[in-house]
Amino acid sequence: MVPELIGKYIFLVQLFVEAGERGLSWKEVSRRWESRYGEAYPRRSFLNHRAAVEEVFGLVIVCDRSTNLYKIDSAESAVDKRAAVDYLINTFTVNSLLTLGQERLRGRVSVEDVPSGQKYLTVLMQAMLEGEVLRIRYRKYLSAQADLRTVRPYALREFAKRWYLVAYSEEAAMLRVYALDRLLSVECTGAKFKMPAGFSVEEAFEASYGMYLPEPGQEPVLVKLRTTLREAAYLQDLPLHQSQTLVLQEGDHCEFVLRLIPNPNLVMELCKHGAGLEVLEPESLRQAVKETLEKTLQLYEN
Repeated sequence: MVPELIGKYIFLVQLFVEAGERGLSWKEVSRRWESRYGEAYPRRSFLNHRAAVEEVFGLVIVCDRSTNLYKIDSAESAVDKRAAVDYLINTFTVNSLLTLGQERLRGRVSVEDVPSGQKYLTVLMQAMLEGEVLRIRYRKYLSAQADLRTVRPYALREFAKRWYLVAYSEEAAMLRVYALDRLLSVECTGAKFKMPAGFSVEEAFEASYGMYLPEPGQEPVLVKLRTTLREAAYLQDLPLHQSQTLVLQEGDHCEFVLRLIPNPNLVMELCKHGAGLEVLEPESLRQAVKETLEKTLQLYEN
């Protein structure tokens, strides 16, 4: 019961953090709540949750009588809005569990920071729930200008400490992947879209590694790897891909096979294993890994 309530408090605070200075009407709050939890939101419950949010987070949700809009009173709150988002997403969930009955473990549990999920995660999830078309400003790495895109948010996916939006781009007329840390703005358009029947983000990336969607006509290939016994233990505990299979264990090495579409994410992952892993097949992937390692070595030789 307590973890469920904490989850609701977090949802409520995130709702008002994203709303900013404008705030939200009671109608908007109750609609978002019903969309999230599938049940009506009694005003009395809202009043109780407001009091709990102030006590737990030090954040005061006030009603502007001139507009009848609710918002976080930053002047009276113990922390500012940016810090509130960081606190909620990065630490509060874990810390609250430690506080509830496990006080002696405080300071002994640590989790990795996922910075790219902080700013737009809530608004994107809300748009996904409501089937709302978004207009985003997105700037690629090494690009001086941002592109304006109209997208239908299909899914969110985390990979290598980054969050990504998988969306249908109306300009490109196909699925695209957008890193949340490269989003400059997200705007709700009010237009609605209908999800394709049977869409699954896991199935969309099933044949690839990381965040590369398969290109038209691309098919998975057989990838064969040779590893040391030590590296094999790591790969068995944390497989590179769901298709990974151990096919040989002989002497001081093991061999694995995978069936997937090679891409730059896979090349970088294989390089991370250093001398503990060798690509045997296909030759194109073997050469790609070899060239990357040679270029790295040249940096140190020079």
